[in-house]
Amino acid sequence: MVSSYQTQPKFCHDSHIGTGDDCVAIIGDSSFINITNVSCGPGHGISVGSLGGGGTHNTVEEIHVSDCSFSGTMNGARIKTWPGGSGYAKKISFEQITLTEVNNPIVIDQFYPNTNVYSSQDKGSDVEVSDVTYMGFQGSTASKIAISLRCSDSVGCTNIVLSQINITSAVPGDETSSVCNNVHVICTDCIPPVNCPSLKI
Repeated sequence: MVSSYQTQPKFCHDSHIGTGDDCVAIIGDSSFINITNVSCGPGHGISVGSLGGGGTHNTVEEIHVSDCSFSGTMNGARIKTWPGGSGYAKKISFEQITLTEVNNPIVIDQFYPNTNVYSSQDKGSDVEVSDVTYMGFQGSTASKIAISLRCSDSVGCTNIVLSQINITSAVPGDETSSVCNNVHVICTDCIPPVNCPSLKI
């Protein structure tokens, strides 16, 4: 885990990390962290969070991940927040990322840890996620859903930018897709395309 309470940049670089959990986890109240040239696998990817667990107030900003690779990981670039929490995660970038058979390459999950079972009564997290950039993702996914942006009904996610995304299936002949909920996203030159309905808030 990486945490920083100061504006002086912190660095994680030139490393191979194999683990049974997150290769790098950016926990609450962290800022100004640069992660470069990290090879992750096996593991759960590079995660911002989880944030807001147990109703806590967490803030994260100025996190920059670049020139990293993921091989056989559960996730790639992930932001995860708990329902009931508060705070924000903003000014985050993931750039020039290489993927090899990654299960969930791009993830924003505001219903953690019950991602797959949330209902219309579960409004998700009140941790605001904004100003996030995903650029230059290339490679393959082991699942059909390459991009998952599941944002809270209460605050949503704003200014999520995807550019130069080319994530194909590791299974010959299969196509990849995306899912999203309550997110304002701009997607340019994206495979798969991301077509999200307007924010509900």
